[in-house]
Order: sequence, then structure tokens, then C-alpha cells
Amino acid sequence: MRFPGRSRRAARRAQQPPADPPAAPAGPRPALVVDALGRKCPIPIIMLAERIREVPVGEIIAVLADDVAARTDVPAWCRMKSQEFVREEPVERGGWAFHIRRMY
Repeated sequence: MRFPGRSRRAARRAQQPPADPPAAPAGPRPALVVDALGRKCPIPIIMLAERIREVPVGEIIAVLADDVAARTDVPAWCRMKSQEFVREEPVERGGWAFHIRRMY
């Protein structure tokens, strides 16, 4: 079936049923949540660096941030500091929750 003005891919998407809503977040609950909502770069990273020692090795710390720079800064910090970036999930109030496992 051909739709005027649409590519084949767009026509296929139009015929597909809507996607299911996202599933509930998977994984362990964080041992500590750091709320950096409303803070600009580099404050979320500074708050994470100061507070990560409060959780035991192997546990999860979550950083809430709504500054778009945090989406690249948090995973990069984890790579530089040999911590495990577990996941990113949206937050209802806006922004994201970044889950990090303390490795040492």
C-alpha cells in the first residue's frame, strides 16, 4: 500500500499498532538518592563524588538531575572513576535518575 508523500518506512509505522507503555524500572532499589534537580553542571557530578562513599561497595546510588549535560557527564564520570553506570530512567518531575553501582 502506498501513501502519497510518505516513505515506505513511514507508511509501515502508520500501520503498526501503538507501542505498549514502558515497563516498570528493573533492578535493585538505590541505597541512597542524591537530589540534584534544578542544579546545573557540574554540581550533580560534584554531589555524586561527595556522597558515593556513603553507600557500601556493591550498592546503588541514584542521582536525580534535570540538566541535560548530566546525561553524558554521569556515564563519563563512572568510566573515569571505575564505577558501574547501571541505568538511566526518566523521573516524573522531569529529568532523569542515574543509577550507579559503587565498585570500590
